[in-house]
Amino acid sequence: MGDARDQLETLPVVRVSNPCERRAVLGTGWKPVPLSAALIALLLMMCSTASAATSTESITDSSVSIPTAEQVLRVLSLRDYNTRVVVLGTTLLGIAAGTIGAFMLLRKRALMGDALSHATLPGIGLAFIVATMMGQTGKSLPVLLFGAVITGVLGVLCIVVIRSFTRLKEDAALGIVLSVFFGAGVAVLGVVQKMGTGSAAGLESFIYGKTASMLSSDAALIAVSAGTVALACGLLYKEFTLLCFDPAYAKSEGWPVVVLDLVMMTLVVAVTVIGLQAVGLILIIALLIIPAAAARFWTERLSTMVLSSALIGAVSGVIGAAISALAPRLPAGAIIVVVASAIFLFSMVFGPARGVLVRWAEQVRVSRKVARQHLLRALYEWAEENRENPTETGISMKELLAERSWSAAKLRRTLASAERDGLLYEAPGATYRATDDGWADAIRTVRNHRLWEAYLITHADIAPSHVDRDADQIEHVLGPKMIKKLEAVVATEHPEVLVPPSPHMLGKQR
Repeated sequence: MGDARDQLETLPVVRVSNPCERRAVLGTGWKPVPLSAALIALLLMMCSTASAATSTESITDSSVSIPTAEQVLRVLSLRDYNTRVVVLGTTLLGIAAGTIGAFMLLRKRALMGDALSHATLPGIGLAFIVATMMGQTGKSLPVLLFGAVITGVLGVLCIVVIRSFTRLKEDAALGIVLSVFFGAGVAVLGVVQKMGTGSAAGLESFIYGKTASMLSSDAALIAVSAGTVALACGLLYKEFTLLCFDPAYAKSEGWPVVVLDLVMMTLVVAVTVIGLQAVGLILIIALLIIPAAAARFWTERLSTMVLSSALIGAVSGVIGAAISALAPRLPAGAIIVVVASAIFLFSMVFGPARGVLVRWAEQVRVSRKVARQHLLRALYEWAEENRENPTETGISMKELLAERSWSAAKLRRTLASAERDGLLYEAPGATYRATDDGWADAIRTVRNHRLWEAYLITHADIAPSHVDRDADQIEHVLGPKMIKKLEAVVATEHPEVLVPPSPHMLGKQR
């Protein structure tokens, strides 16, 4: 008030005694302002100024500030009770989802979790309506989850019935159940919102999840469910493995394939229902599929894949919950999925079993191996045709180009690669000669090629004039066991020859 009084006192004062002069100064439309209105306007101006000066945040502010070191240490050390509950709950949920998700992925049921998560929505709405009509608390979590389990299991049965008793494929059954149940759930939630009871607010949080408001009872429920899922997967590991890789063989051996399938889907329903509180029914599919898909890039063993999938799910929950605790404006469920997606992208690129870089490096290695074997075989066949020793007589690029249909640039790259590996060397006169190691590899390459040609002619009834191209596509992957079998095929015809003769013309006469 002192600042306001000072501002009033500093206003210029005009003293006019003559009414005519007063009208000239203030204007013809001047009217006296009431003192109360002036004070109210002054108070409003002061409040707005003070609010702008003292408030640094707004309820509509969505910016994210960088956390301090103390905040990071506080979250990592789990000092806050809510942080401990959320991290524990999301970690256990990630373990359960990753464990059963590995079997789901191998069973080729990746969309099953999506259909089941959407199938739980009408059960939540119906459970709320029934509980309210009976005078109970409609938003009781056990009641809502019980309704979600009922419609989730009903969705599984609908998929099994459509797949088993109609001519529709499983993808069509999944699409039908997903769309119909989700549409019914949205309609039921619309009815709930018009019931006139104030406790209906917040049911839509099951769609997107509300991780930050997780209670200790929710975490305990997730812990029990996660332990049950992990125990069931451990006890039925052999049966689930057989079901995922060869269900036809399992059925022929008398295993109850349908029952095992229903048990697996029941575990998926359990994980889906307990995940509604954490990430919601839309994002739970991400926790069921992304960790398993990421683990697939790291190993070829099922046991290692299941453990890796559970670990990735747990790490996604821990990191996602920690980031959400440091940045409260970021939704925890979405951040958990983003972290899992980042792990998946890293695994897809750098995974040692099926990663993009590993497969690219393998393709480059195989391409170099094939090009080098083609070069050595061309060198041997040129020497065989011209009765020359390639370790003493050099072969020019022109002669090599005539042996095979490759470009000059590709031939130069192959020659440089073979020269670096010590198989060839450039002699005077722009010719290339084979080293002792290169000549030995050339003999081995041509021998394998002609053994396979002999097999195709003898057992596949392929004409000798066409066998060269067919043998050229498979000779690079022949293993030691196959070589021994091929040797037995041609041993009776050429027992003393290291390299069997070609069954077709060589060089330009081919």
